[in-house]
Amino acid sequence: MEQNTALLVMDMQLGILSNFPNPENIIKNVANAIEIARAKNIPVIYVTLEFKNRISDISPNNKLFAPYRERIKDINLNEFSKVHPALTPQEGDIRVMKRRISAFTGSGLEVALRSNGIQHIILSGVATGGIVLSTTTEAADKDYKISVLSDACADRDEEVHRVLTTKVFIRHANVLTIEEWKNS
Repeated sequence: MEQNTALLVMDMQLGILSNFPNPENIIKNVANAIEIARAKNIPVIYVTLEFKNRISDISPNNKLFAPYRERIKDINLNEFSKVHPALTPQEGDIRVMKRRISAFTGSGLEVALRSNGIQHIILSGVATGGIVLSTTTEAADKDYKISVLSDACADRDEEVHRVLTTKVFIRHANVLTIEEWKNS
Protein backbone atom coordinates (compact mmCIF):
# COMPACT_ATOMS: atom_id res chain seq x y z
CA MET A 1 0.00 0.00 0.00
CA GLU A 2 1.18 3.50 -0.80
CA GLN A 3 0.97 5.22 2.55
CA ASN A 4 -1.00 8.46 2.83
CA THR A 5 -2.09 8.32 -0.84
CA ALA A 6 -5.52 8.52 -2.50
CA LEU A 7 -6.73 8.40 -6.09
CA LEU A 8 -9.18 11.19 -6.95
CA VAL A 9 -11.70 10.34 -9.68
CA MET A 10 -13.00 13.76 -10.66
CA ASP A 11 -16.11 14.77 -12.62
CA MET A 12 -16.49 11.37 -14.29
CA GLN A 13 -20.24 11.78 -14.30
CA LEU A 14 -22.84 11.37 -17.00
CA GLY A 15 -23.74 15.06 -17.27
CA ILE A 16 -20.13 16.09 -17.87
CA LEU A 17 -18.97 13.16 -20.00
CA SER A 18 -21.88 13.86 -22.36
CA ASN A 19 -19.96 16.99 -23.45
CA PHE A 20 -17.06 14.87 -24.75
CA PRO A 21 -17.35 13.59 -28.32
CA ASN A 22 -15.72 10.19 -27.58
CA PRO A 23 -15.47 9.57 -23.83
CA GLU A 24 -14.87 5.81 -24.14
CA ASN A 25 -11.07 6.04 -23.96
CA ILE A 26 -10.95 8.25 -20.85
CA ILE A 27 -13.58 6.04 -19.15
CA LYS A 28 -11.47 2.96 -19.89
CA ASN A 29 -8.28 4.63 -18.62
CA VAL A 30 -9.87 5.90 -15.40
CA ALA A 31 -11.34 2.42 -14.80
CA ASN A 32 -7.81 1.05 -15.17
CA ALA A 33 -6.46 3.60 -12.67
CA ILE A 34 -9.21 2.66 -10.19
CA GLU A 35 -8.33 -1.03 -10.58
CA ILE A 36 -4.65 -0.27 -9.90
CA ALA A 37 -5.52 1.84 -6.85
CA ARG A 38 -7.65 -0.96 -5.41
CA ALA A 39 -4.85 -3.50 -6.04
CA LYS A 40 -2.44 -1.21 -4.15
CA ASN A 41 -4.98 -0.66 -1.33
CA ILE A 42 -5.14 3.03 -2.17
CA PRO A 43 -8.42 4.73 -1.25
CA VAL A 44 -10.53 6.00 -4.14
CA ILE A 45 -12.25 9.35 -3.71
CA TYR A 46 -14.98 10.30 -6.17
CA VAL A 47 -15.46 14.04 -6.65
CA THR A 48 -18.61 15.15 -8.47
CA LEU A 49 -20.08 18.49 -9.44
CA GLU A 50 -23.58 18.83 -8.05
CA PHE A 51 -26.13 21.62 -7.91
CA LYS A 52 -28.66 20.52 -5.30
CA ASN A 53 -30.26 23.97 -5.05
CA ARG A 54 -30.29 24.53 -8.80
CA ILE A 55 -30.11 28.22 -9.72
CA SER A 56 -29.28 29.41 -6.21
CA ASP A 57 -26.04 27.39 -6.40
CA ILE A 58 -24.90 29.31 -9.49
CA SER A 59 -23.81 32.94 -9.29
CA PRO A 60 -24.59 35.11 -12.31
CA ASN A 61 -21.02 36.42 -11.86
CA ASN A 62 -19.50 33.00 -12.58
CA LYS A 63 -18.54 33.17 -16.25
CA LEU A 64 -18.33 29.39 -16.68
CA PHE A 65 -21.49 28.34 -14.86
CA ALA A 66 -23.79 31.37 -15.38
CA PRO A 67 -24.89 30.30 -18.89
CA TYR A 68 -26.31 27.11 -17.33
CA ARG A 69 -28.56 28.94 -14.86
CA GLU A 70 -31.65 28.63 -17.06
CA ARG A 71 -30.84 25.19 -18.51
CA ILE A 72 -30.39 23.67 -15.05
CA LYS A 73 -34.11 24.13 -14.36
CA ASP A 74 -34.92 21.45 -16.93
CA ILE A 75 -32.27 18.79 -16.37
CA ASN A 76 -32.52 15.75 -14.15
CA LEU A 77 -29.90 16.57 -11.53
CA ASN A 78 -29.75 13.00 -10.23
CA GLU A 79 -28.92 11.73 -13.71
CA PHE A 80 -26.43 14.57 -14.33
CA SER A 81 -24.56 13.79 -11.10
CA LYS A 82 -24.30 10.00 -11.54
CA VAL A 83 -20.82 8.61 -11.92
CA HIS A 84 -20.49 6.70 -15.20
CA PRO A 85 -21.66 3.08 -14.66
CA ALA A 86 -18.24 1.68 -15.68
CA LEU A 87 -16.72 3.62 -12.77
CA THR A 88 -19.35 3.11 -10.09
CA PRO A 89 -18.07 3.68 -6.56
CA GLN A 90 -17.82 0.65 -4.31
CA GLU A 91 -18.67 0.36 -0.66
CA GLY A 92 -15.96 2.08 1.34
CA ASP A 93 -15.07 4.58 -1.38
CA ILE A 94 -15.32 8.22 -0.39
CA ARG A 95 -17.76 10.50 -2.25
CA VAL A 96 -17.31 14.25 -2.24
CA MET A 97 -19.70 16.74 -3.78
CA LYS A 98 -18.28 20.04 -4.99
CA ARG A 99 -19.99 23.22 -6.17
CA ARG A 100 -17.37 24.78 -8.43
CA ILE A 101 -14.43 23.73 -10.59
CA SER A 102 -11.81 22.83 -7.97
CA ALA A 103 -12.37 19.60 -6.07
CA PHE A 104 -11.83 21.62 -2.89
CA THR A 105 -14.41 24.39 -3.45
CA GLY A 106 -17.67 23.91 -1.61
CA SER A 107 -16.79 20.32 -0.74
CA GLY A 108 -15.61 18.24 2.16
CA LEU A 109 -12.51 17.05 0.31
CA GLU A 110 -9.97 18.61 2.64
CA VAL A 111 -11.71 17.16 5.70
CA ALA A 112 -11.81 13.72 4.04
CA LEU A 113 -8.11 13.93 3.19
CA ARG A 114 -7.09 15.05 6.68
CA SER A 115 -9.35 12.49 8.38
CA ASN A 116 -7.70 9.70 6.42
CA GLY A 117 -4.13 10.99 6.75
CA ILE A 118 -3.85 11.57 3.00
CA GLN A 119 -0.91 13.74 1.99
CA HIS A 120 -0.45 12.54 -1.61
CA ILE A 121 -3.25 12.84 -4.14
CA ILE A 122 -3.27 11.20 -7.55
CA LEU A 123 -5.53 13.04 -9.98
CA SER A 124 -7.68 11.62 -12.76
CA GLY A 125 -10.76 12.89 -14.55
CA VAL A 126 -12.17 15.55 -16.82
CA ALA A 127 -11.46 18.16 -17.80
CA THR A 128 -7.73 18.73 -17.74
CA GLY A 129 -8.21 22.49 -18.18
CA GLY A 130 -10.94 22.55 -15.51
CA ILE A 131 -10.99 20.42 -12.38
CA VAL A 132 -7.53 18.92 -12.90
CA LEU A 133 -5.89 22.33 -13.32
CA SER A 134 -7.74 24.06 -10.48
CA THR A 135 -7.35 21.12 -8.09
CA THR A 136 -3.64 20.84 -8.88
CA THR A 137 -2.94 24.49 -8.16
CA GLU A 138 -5.08 24.58 -5.02
CA ALA A 139 -3.59 21.32 -3.71
CA ALA A 140 -0.10 22.72 -4.32
CA ASP A 141 -1.01 25.82 -2.29
CA LYS A 142 -2.21 23.49 0.48
CA ASP A 143 1.13 21.62 0.40
CA TYR A 144 -0.18 18.26 -0.81
CA LYS A 145 2.07 15.96 -2.81
CA ILE A 146 0.40 15.67 -6.22
CA SER A 147 0.60 13.22 -9.09
CA VAL A 148 -1.37 13.69 -12.31
CA LEU A 149 -2.09 10.64 -14.46
CA SER A 150 -1.76 12.19 -17.91
CA ASP A 151 -3.66 9.41 -19.69
CA ALA A 152 -6.38 9.29 -17.02
CA CYS A 153 -7.26 12.94 -17.68
CA ALA A 154 -8.83 14.44 -20.78
CA ASP A 155 -9.92 17.75 -22.18
CA ARG A 156 -12.13 18.50 -25.16
CA ASP A 157 -9.18 20.54 -26.47
CA GLU A 158 -6.26 18.17 -26.95
CA GLU A 159 -3.77 21.06 -27.18
CA VAL A 160 -4.87 22.35 -23.75
CA HIS A 161 -4.37 18.85 -22.35
CA ARG A 162 -0.91 18.57 -23.94
CA VAL A 163 0.30 21.95 -22.71
CA LEU A 164 -0.97 21.39 -19.18
CA THR A 165 0.46 17.89 -18.81
CA THR A 166 3.83 18.66 -20.41
CA LYS A 167 4.52 22.25 -19.35
CA VAL A 168 2.25 23.52 -16.56
CA PHE A 169 1.54 20.66 -14.15
CA ILE A 170 5.21 19.72 -13.84
CA ARG A 171 5.72 22.88 -11.77
CA HIS A 172 3.40 21.51 -9.07
CA ALA A 173 3.09 17.76 -9.58
CA ASN A 174 4.62 14.56 -10.83
CA VAL A 175 3.05 13.84 -14.20
CA LEU A 176 3.05 10.20 -15.22
CA THR A 177 1.11 7.67 -17.21
CA ILE A 178 -1.04 4.99 -15.66
CA GLU A 179 1.56 2.37 -16.59
CA GLU A 180 4.37 4.37 -14.98
CA TRP A 181 2.31 4.73 -11.80
CA LYS A 182 1.41 1.03 -11.81
CA ASN A 183 5.08 0.07 -11.99
CA SER A 184 6.28 2.58 -9.40
